[in-house]
Amino acid sequence: MAKIKHSVATRRRKKRVLKKVKGQWGDRSKQFQQARRSLMHSLVYAYRDRRNKKREFRRLWIIRINAACRCAGITYSNFMNGLKKAKVNIDRKILSNLAVKDEAVFKKLVEIAVGVESRG
Repeated sequence: MAKIKHSVATRRRKKRVLKKVKGQWGDRSKQFQQARRSLMHSLVYAYRDRRNKKREFRRLWIIRINAACRCAGITYSNFMNGLKKAKVNIDRKILSNLAVKDEAVFKKLVEIAVGVESRG
């Protein structure tokens, strides 16, 4: 019976890992064991941060909307509540964009929110 050799599969596996960690510093990109360890960590961080990115952006949008609301003389919570009561369904990303780029439209939205708040 012939001896089974794994050199081709092993080399292919190592090359695949080393290719993924290309650009990392020092032995992390040269030695297989350090590279594999580094790759596992980086994949964990990538998975975690894909979720964190969504939270970070939502926080940024809320901060921008709040700043624009304060300039217009209304609080963020009153503004959002007014829009909800007025049945204006615009998400925070779009509101943030309007607050930064199109102040006239944002002012109209503030008027709508304030109008509903004062009636309700």
